[in-house]
Amino acid sequence: MRLYNNQRRVLVTGGAGFLGSHLCERLLARGHEVLCADNFFTGTRRNIEHLLGDPRFELMRHDVTLPLYVEVDQIYNLACPASPVHYQHDPVQTTKTSVHGAINMLGLAKRVHARILQASTSEVYGDPDVHPQPESYWGKVNPIGVRSCYDEGKRCAETLFFDYHRQHGVDIRVARIFNTYGPRMHPRDGRVVSNFIVQALRGDPITVYGDGLQTRSFCFVDDLVEGLLRFMEAEPGAPGPVNIGNPGEFTVRELAEEVIRLTGSTSRIAFAPLPSDDPMQRRPDVRLARSMFGWEPHIQLQEGLRKTIDYFDGLLSAGELPPAQRSARRSGVVPATSTGGATVHARLDA
Repeated sequence: MRLYNNQRRVLVTGGAGFLGSHLCERLLARGHEVLCADNFFTGTRRNIEHLLGDPRFELMRHDVTLPLYVEVDQIYNLACPASPVHYQHDPVQTTKTSVHGAINMLGLAKRVHARILQASTSEVYGDPDVHPQPESYWGKVNPIGVRSCYDEGKRCAETLFFDYHRQHGVDIRVARIFNTYGPRMHPRDGRVVSNFIVQALRGDPITVYGDGLQTRSFCFVDDLVEGLLRFMEAEPGAPGPVNIGNPGEFTVRELAEEVIRLTGSTSRIAFAPLPSDDPMQRRPDVRLARSMFGWEPHIQLQEGLRKTIDYFDGLLSAGELPPAQRSARRSGVVPATSTGGATVHARLDA
């Protein structure tokens, strides 16, 4: 039996992406050998450049829709575009990435007897009738909508994982990831946190879809990665699925107001029509993660937003974001000791 408390060879698909690069970093810090596989559709070399000099890190350009033959002890399957802008760009390929990618990585895990974790998503719950969402809820998903390539692709991947587990005895973990944010997010991925921060730093109007009263829960990337690592190390016989996210719940409008406050921006909020099948509520029930492997998030939204704003502010200063259209910021990012925005501040500290 393979021991899971020693140095291991770990494959991270999608390892040059936002989540994958942070995961690779943490695995190396633990002393493991890491093989990062990415086709660079949404991932970037910049995310993992600082790891290339580590002799225990290897980068491979590879698309998970094709088989991969390597010898590893663990597999984190993170490969798939995760933002609507990217996964709707080529919806057929998105479905193939989820489904064929799952088949190929599960086949690899079966051949080499590796433990494998699937990065699933809260989108499997669709526009939920149950709130907050527990793992026992089957979801309410439109199977033929513009988001279905991602939602149903991930649902099918979960099916494959559990069928390989039941039929072939593959040691699986299925993590349902809720909205995650932090440094190395793609500045043009269309997600609400990156959208708002980039717009605020550039002085553009902050685009809020619908009335802004729809809710989301935001988990900082460091907390999320810690959850994935703990789940992978949980005892055998714990396949999940398990929600990993922050149960703090905020309206999209509250988030926009807080980003404006923290950036010191003079941007105004501009409302736009709500996209098709956009869920009105999203909040994880994380009691299972807490009981199974002692995980819960610790980084509050204000702290995480400051770190993320600093990252995007650095991109702007380096000329990697378009310049501000006007003088958007009074005096730079509001420092950590700042107070204000009392109404939102109280909710964010809750």
